[in-house]
Amino acid sequence: MKMLWMLLAMGLSFSATAADIAAGETKAQACVGCHGAQGKSLVPTFPKLAGQYAVYVEDQLRAFKNGERKNPMMTPFAAGLSDADMSELAAYFEAQK
Repeated sequence: MKMLWMLLAMGLSFSATAADIAAGETKAQACVGCHGAQGKSLVPTFPKLAGQYAVYVEDQLRAFKNGERKNPMMTPFAAGLSDADMSELAAYFEAQK
């Protein structure tokens, strides 16, 4: 099952375009305060987003937005994101090392 998720994540990650990543970089400025520049958090309580699979980041943002996952900081942030915003943010963070 892990292999299936990895293959799915890899296949979807190849669909990210440079435009998606550039748009995500602009939108990710709102994330820097907690998750660090380029998603490289230096604070253990805030997860590192750099290098995470786009599928995972997008799934978590949707979970915060729809209330499936709750967090006093992330829920209101995710509430204002469109599907395109989530996809672009996910593409940007996946592209970071």
